[in-house]
Amino acid sequence: MAAPRVTMEVGNDGVAIITLINPPVNALAIPIVAGLKDKFEEATSRDDVKAIVLTGNGGRFSGGFDINVFQKVHGAGDVSLMPDVSVELVVNLIEDCKKPIVAAVEGLALGGGLELAMGCHARIAAPKTQLGLPELTLGVIPGTQRLPRLVGLSKAIEMMLLSKSITSEEGWKLGLIDAVVTSEELLKVSRLWALDIAARRKPWIRSLHRTDKLGSLSEAREVLKLARLQAKKTAPNMPQHQACLDVIEEGIVHGGYSGVLKEAKVFKELVMLDTSRGLVHVFFAQRATSKVPNVTDIGLKPRGVRKVAVIGGGLMGSGIATAHILNNIYVVLKEVNSEYLLKGIKTIEANVRGLVTRGKLTQDKANNALKMLKGVLDYSEFKDVDMVIEAVIESVPLKQKIFSELEKACPPHCILATNTSTIDLNIVGEKTSSQDRIIGAHFFSPAHVMPLLEIVRTERTSAQVILDLMTVGKIIKKVPVVVGNCTGFAVNRAFFPYSQSARLLVSLGVDVFRIDSAIRSFGLPIGPFQLLDLAGYGVAAATSKEFDKAFPDRSFQSPLVDLLLKSGRNGKANGKGLYTYEKGSKPKPDPSVLPIIEECRRLSNIMPGGKPISVTEKEIVEMILFPVVNESCRVLEEGIVVRASDLDVASVLGMSFPSYRIVTFSKLVWRCGGIVFWADAVGANYVYTSLKKWSQLYGNFFKPSRFLEERATKGIPLSAPVSSSSTSRARL
Repeated sequence: MAAPRVTMEVGNDGVAIITLINPPVNALAIPIVAGLKDKFEEATSRDDVKAIVLTGNGGRFSGGFDINVFQKVHGAGDVSLMPDVSVELVVNLIEDCKKPIVAAVEGLALGGGLELAMGCHARIAAPKTQLGLPELTLGVIPGTQRLPRLVGLSKAIEMMLLSKSITSEEGWKLGLIDAVVTSEELLKVSRLWALDIAARRKPWIRSLHRTDKLGSLSEAREVLKLARLQAKKTAPNMPQHQACLDVIEEGIVHGGYSGVLKEAKVFKELVMLDTSRGLVHVFFAQRATSKVPNVTDIGLKPRGVRKVAVIGGGLMGSGIATAHILNNIYVVLKEVNSEYLLKGIKTIEANVRGLVTRGKLTQDKANNALKMLKGVLDYSEFKDVDMVIEAVIESVPLKQKIFSELEKACPPHCILATNTSTIDLNIVGEKTSSQDRIIGAHFFSPAHVMPLLEIVRTERTSAQVILDLMTVGKIIKKVPVVVGNCTGFAVNRAFFPYSQSARLLVSLGVDVFRIDSAIRSFGLPIGPFQLLDLAGYGVAAATSKEFDKAFPDRSFQSPLVDLLLKSGRNGKANGKGLYTYEKGSKPKPDPSVLPIIEECRRLSNIMPGGKPISVTEKEIVEMILFPVVNESCRVLEEGIVVRASDLDVASVLGMSFPSYRIVTFSKLVWRCGGIVFWADAVGANYVYTSLKKWSQLYGNFFKPSRFLEERATKGIPLSAPVSSSSTSRARL
């Protein structure tokens, strides 16, 4: 690939066309920033240049600042590696240029790319161009001064705080874009527009100097006040959101240039915080999941998957079907009888209607999606399907029966996938002769909303089938993470101690609701016991049974779930759980469950001296999550994941583990960014010594794994690559 560069061509009309060239999205890498400075200085000084047009190569303007620079800054701990873009380039060389500059925008203008365009004196865009400032998702602030002056304060705040992009058509209505023209006319119109500005036939507008859309100072402060309150609710402990609003206010009160100066200073402060480190880590980790050795690097091309069959119309099956029809993949939904089939179809329709109600889908697209669905009671429609996803209850005999039938009913190329969350795939496909086509497609509930797709391969799954499912995952807007085959696979395997350690703490005398509160304070959306209510006690009992059987040496068998079931409770499903559930209100702790908890403690009989243990909030979090780190170490050692960062992505997208929060307990600051990234920030030795102490006090459940002990004693990060001599199921 050619090196990133900036070119300039001066036409006979006296217009200099400055072009960004850094495929695929013309990211603002350091050579691009340097090249822009050189070309703008040259164009400004040349007598034969009357006006300038800035554009991007390959049908894209710019996707924004090169995020690789963030990694370099974090690695070196040196913020001076960040080039000065906002003041030196956008203000001094573009906005204050003595010659008019027009941005010819196509494809996308995001982040720093949009900031470049807003620094120009006019913006002409091709249809459907994506415009946005998504920098908050990386823990830093975007350009804060020009967007409010072009589209109004409220809309600008919405776009920035939600990292929400708009199209060029909407941008034109708001005043961000001066004209929308066809791609073929884009450069021609932009050249003429620039010449018209030079000849004073069109206005020469410096965005930073505008104030007409900001409103009065009192109005602006009221808008900012409401935005701060909303940000505290939706993004607690995310410093970049409040900083963004502070810098916007600086520009409104003291002028745009003062705002830009503060923006540059605050940006450099934020980029060095652990929030940015965690978010940037997850960004690159997510990109790395698409690289799977011996699958994506051997020259295979994905086959088209146009028709998918889903077996089972329950909560998971209906969600899986919804995800496919929303992305133009025809779905055949099979159930055992008309009643269940109708219920499944109605659930899918409700899923789609819900997206329309929330403004995430137009009615036309919803109607088209539902036309892609057909319900059946037999296998007659399976003769031309490209993939089948089985999503029935966790019963080995039932799954084996279904897969034997599928082998006969489906064409030879058909992918045979199961949505099992715990059962070994070799057992599922034991009675078939199509082992190379069997694969796990483990969605997370609700399947049409949650972004993770855990792709589980056995030793015999073909690389082609893995690649095909990865491709489908991306089409249905999931992040596919390829993992090896074992009980629980990667995510549920790593996190099975999460619920068990919470129940162990209860048996040791810790309050159920205090545990949930501590975990929510850490950054997970709900605690382990509210999650238990949500999943249902029957599911929890069945899942625990699988893990107890697979890992008897380190399972804690609590009587709590059985006691809850015997009392007629089943969590949110029947409105009776550890919490009470009333329509329109948040779940509330149910005091009537306390006698059941006391009975659980009596049966467990593990409280030291018969008295509850005394623990801090910090210790609660550690005693619940350090066993997860411990099991994650075993997942890494066994090669269940390709790389440690895959487990980080899976924990963030599948279990809602914090990717960004800086959690403070007793003046100890924890950086999040996925389970392994977090553990390395806490320190492997601290995790190891804590687990060793608890194992001596409370038993083998906390016993440190060999991998954790080795890494801790040798001072090796948990995320460092596993040696080639280790077992590596995921790399087979």
